Amino acid sequence: MNSSTAQKLDIQKVKTSRVTEVDFNNLTFGSTFSDHMFECDYKDGGWQKPTIKPYGPLTISPAAKVFHYGQAVFEGMKAYKDDHGKVWLFRPEENFKRINKSSVRMAIPEFPKEIFLEALTTLVKLDKEWVKPGLGNSLYIRPFVMATQVGVGASPSTEYKFMILMSPAQAYYTGDVKVVIADHYSRSANGGVGAAKAAGNYGAQFFPTNLAREKGFQQVIWTDASNHEYLEEAGTMNVFFRVNNSLLTAPISDRILDGVTRKSVIALAKKDNITVEERPVLVSEIIEAAKNGTLKEIFGAGTAAVISPVSAFSYKEDTYELNKQEDGFATRFKKELMEIQHNLSEDPFGWRLEVV
Repeated sequence: MNSSTAQKLDIQKVKTSRVTEVDFNNLTFGSTFSDHMFECDYKDGGWQKPTIKPYGPLTISPAAKVFHYGQAVFEGMKAYKDDHGKVWLFRPEENFKRINKSSVRMAIPEFPKEIFLEALTTLVKLDKEWVKPGLGNSLYIRPFVMATQVGVGASPSTEYKFMILMSPAQAYYTGDVKVVIADHYSRSANGGVGAAKAAGNYGAQFFPTNLAREKGFQQVIWTDASNHEYLEEAGTMNVFFRVNNSLLTAPISDRILDGVTRKSVIALAKKDNITVEERPVLVSEIIEAAKNGTLKEIFGAGTAAVISPVSAFSYKEDTYELNKQEDGFATRFKKELMEIQHNLSEDPFGWRLEVV
């Protein structure tokens, strides 16, 4: 199958579901996977037979280029079940557009939209019992693509594998987090791959994040690679700052991921007539706002965590505590987002897609 020719989706169902073996009240994020997965290979210049099959291991050469040159990108999205048993996706076309944008940046062939959406909805329908109702419950969905051509020559692969895995999930973070503002390590640089969900972006974050954890902090707020003057992202999330009643966040660039939750928060804020400033945010202005009391909130926004409030931040060994906002923006936006996602409120933006 190439980008202009669709083939019928080959579906191979499991004989017996594993869903009854899972304790859905005690899930570790991203470690339990549903019955089925999607797989489609690219070779000879086109995407081949798209297949849904039982979840299981792969056989792959140790010389596959993904292991040597890091040609791999991924997405994160979720399915939700409402109180009537209907299952919904949240803005899936945004994830489709972004994985292809990431692929282009990593010299990976784009995947056809019609096959992506058909595979996604069919997979969720097959494993709908893995989606549990209730706020905070979801089915985390991980589309990804990796280079599979055998050979260690330093050139783009000619073969790839596109897959979708699904994992039942509860809340990612259970409470507020404490963060360190980076003044040495960087997440991305101008002209780099920061705007792509490339696998290596996340691997490179682990070491400085471990250093932060050794000091009692959970995440790092990344700053620009040039002079570490501007605030960019928080851990694996976009980050927002509430100064007085205005919401500040860094603008999208080739260093910063165009987060689906980020753009949803901005849309909700504007609907509620909250001032949103998408502009470079100086470290110095946030420290000054913390000192003079105008910094009310910091929170991360991403698919896994939804909204993650920050209770304190550290910069150059100084720590600044943030007072708990009982009715703050973080609480407000998380509630509004989750109610839309779980079909508990109106969806004025048309973000929900009914699957089954």
